Amino acid sequence: MQLVIRRYRPSDKDTVLTLFSDGIQEHIRPCFHNAMTRPLYLAITLALCAAGYLLCSVFGAVVLPGVWVGLVYYCCHELYSSYVTEKLQTDMQDIPGNYLSRPDDCFWVAEAEVDGRAEIMGMVAVVAKQNGKEKHGELFRMIISSSCRRMGLGFRMTQTVVDFCKEQGFSKVVLETSSIQIAAVALYKKLGFSHILSHTKTQAPSWVVTLAQVTVLRMEKHL
Repeated sequence: MQLVIRRYRPSDKDTVLTLFSDGIQEHIRPCFHNAMTRPLYLAITLALCAAGYLLCSVFGAVVLPGVWVGLVYYCCHELYSSYVTEKLQTDMQDIPGNYLSRPDDCFWVAEAEVDGRAEIMGMVAVVAKQNGKEKHGELFRMIISSSCRRMGLGFRMTQTVVDFCKEQGFSKVVLETSSIQIAAVALYKKLGFSHILSHTKTQAPSWVVTLAQVTVLRMEKHL
């Protein structure tokens, strides 16, 4: 598959928004699996099953743990779906205005020809940030289509951002990803990014993030 990485065009909007929405919400199931397989959550599930059986027989043994599992799934779903909703209403609503209006910012898409027609397989953006006299780039919106993974496209898209930041004379590239995105974290480390801090500040309520068992990882690469 021949892939071309190019600047975003206004005609790409609908495809890019769909790719963004689908790509982010793909993390819901891995997030739920990660949470429910933790020893603490397994213990809670078994304890609720036992308590339900003692209190209400078989029905309680099903309902109580079922409510708990449903709550955890709700938190995982809410965490990512609320993120998509917010971004579609803010920066992704006006990509040219937010990512292409300044020379130090950019938004790229990866395009491939499939069955004779061009399809967008990935996207990534960078925004310049000023800290005193130092300017650095922040990588955003890295999404790779599920049909194009493990083909090196993530590497190429990230390297495109790194090369752009070097050309602009930035001191470093920073990004944030989640603890659920194991493959992405491994890719960034392979490209020389270091994990510098973790936090749980997101658009979702703190209790949702806590029950979903997700941590935001901040990473950077000095240029």
